[in-house]
Amino acid sequence: MNASEKASPNVNSGGFDPHAEIAPGKALVPAVMRVNEQRVARGFWPKMRKVAAKVPFAREALAVWFCARDDETPLAAKGMMLAALAYFVLPTDAVPDFIAGLGYTDDAAVFAALMSVIGKNLKPRHREAARRAIEDLGKD
Repeated sequence: MNASEKASPNVNSGGFDPHAEIAPGKALVPAVMRVNEQRVARGFWPKMRKVAAKVPFAREALAVWFCARDDETPLAAKGMMLAALAYFVLPTDAVPDFIAGLGYTDDAAVFAALMSVIGKNLKPRHREAARRAIEDLGKD
């Protein structure tokens, strides 16, 4: 680690602070992908359990999660998916999630943009897994 990395508030001994904002241009850098993967692994299911009934894009978010975990998904697509999922689980974002009616509009916009770029990577098996997960979450 060089001196500038040591001085940066976004860098820890592992390389990056997983709580720091994601720089959009760096979503495909391997170290950033690892951080995004850690954020998603830690925060995706707890957040999804809380908000699945509240957000209209929950099924798409789940399909993206299953696709990002699929070994057949291209690495570049996984990087973009992990960045979008990490943004979704961040407690702070452009529009705070607790604002009624507006809180998830920025997250929805991120997923809409993501789907237009990587949507072809979502396979029927990912969408089916998402459908089943939504049903299971509804039972809780």
